[in-house]
Amino acid sequence: MSETIKVNGSDHLMPADARVSLLDFLRHHVGLTGTKKGCDHGQCGACTVLVDGVRINSCLTLASMHGQQEVTTIEGLGTPDAPSDLQKAFLEHDGFQCGYCTPGQICSATALLDEIRAGWPSDASDDLNAPSLSDEEIRERMSGNLCRCGAYANILAAIRQVAETGA
Repeated sequence: MSETIKVNGSDHLMPADARVSLLDFLRHHVGLTGTKKGCDHGQCGACTVLVDGVRINSCLTLASMHGQQEVTTIEGLGTPDAPSDLQKAFLEHDGFQCGYCTPGQICSATALLDEIRAGWPSDASDDLNAPSLSDEEIRERMSGNLCRCGAYANILAAIRQVAETGA
């Protein structure tokens, strides 16, 4: 029996070549092109996905390492007919310009909100036992996701809106 990788709730056969990155597996083997290849060195965040709810740079890991885990891509967070609250907020606040980084930004922001709910502190946390969602906290937690267009203020506003509405 071949090992599979669960992506957005569906099982997909593991690639025969164990050297295939998770990013290339998602794009070329599964056909999910929302996750982008930016720098291919883990420096830009365009390839950010969630693995068991934790954000990772999919360009820096092999698909073969994730056979027992749940991978969630931007396509798994919402659809054009039923977008996630963060996807809606990014639209409302113009949290993108060219849009290339947006899937990674939204995956990272999804994890950021889960981290805050779980009480995980960051380097910017004033209170290590109960981190608050200050603008500085959001910036710190999103610092691995670059936007060449400079839509950072709008991205911050979108995240803040979802955090404050509790969605």
